[in-house]
Amino acid sequence: MDRLIYTVASGAKHVLEQQATTSNNLANLNTTGFRAQLDTFRAVPVQSEGLPTRAFVVNNTIGADFSSGPLQMTGRDLDVAVKGPGWIAVQNADGTEAYTRNGALQASPNGVLTTASGQTIMGEGGPITIPPDVTVTVGGDGTISTISNAERPAAPVILGRLKLVNPDQNNLTRGDDGLFRMKDGSSAPADPAVRVAGGALEGSNVNAVDAMVSMIGLARSFDTQMSLLKNAENNAAKASQILALN
Repeated sequence: MDRLIYTVASGAKHVLEQQATTSNNLANLNTTGFRAQLDTFRAVPVQSEGLPTRAFVVNNTIGADFSSGPLQMTGRDLDVAVKGPGWIAVQNADGTEAYTRNGALQASPNGVLTTASGQTIMGEGGPITIPPDVTVTVGGDGTISTISNAERPAAPVILGRLKLVNPDQNNLTRGDDGLFRMKDGSSAPADPAVRVAGGALEGSNVNAVDAMVSMIGLARSFDTQMSLLKNAENNAAKASQILALN
């Protein structure tokens, strides 16, 4: 009896956790550059005295779906979409480096190029500062150049180049802030092969239909676990009645 309860109770717990992951993916259906989180179940035997007949279920996080999302043309000067594999390097407040696919960039009040959530965009030579009253152009290799709006004609001025990286996906881990980092805490080197598209953003790679089907399947799985718990309770009650008769 206890073997069934071990498996069912742990299974129901992790079905709820996976349902939360699927709900989070659906909530980020329209989040720029979002990468869907992937989970799976695995059985782990209970180590105890006697025969190894008991097992429980754990939720094994296998990472994220790194497939590219759809490109959406916006025409905005500071919108950047990574084409194919690659990441935009950003600097956190503590000085560490992280990586994102969200290219909705903006200039801070001081002119420093940042993400929409305020992280400083890393350039190959350091942070990039955008001067006032200019038109910004992003090249395919991540080069940021400007043309003055006050002078006509005006020569383009190159401000810097985005630090674009392409580390091994197995070495990346997702943080609670949605940014990815190297598992060992190091910084990935710049990769000149990474290409970007200016005036565009990459959409989320979450498939709404697949996520909804997954939620329905998980709900049915949870109902099955609850039915098994009721069966275990009924079996225990019947066994108690038989023992009482004896």
